Amino acid sequence: MLHYSVVFLIVALIAAVFGFGGIAAGAVEIAKILFFIFAIMAIVSFVMGLLKKN
Repeated sequence: MLHYSVVFLIVALIAAVFGFGGIAAGAVEIAKILFFIFAIMAIVSFVMGLLKKN
């Protein structure tokens, strides 16, 4: 999931360089959503791993 977030961020940067503001804004929003989902899943996985060891 982090891979897709980075891909959308790169697409946004390329679109911004070429002047496609709407596409860049959309790609940035998708990248942010995917990153936050990844972060939440990583934290939950880490906590569950700590709880399972006890």
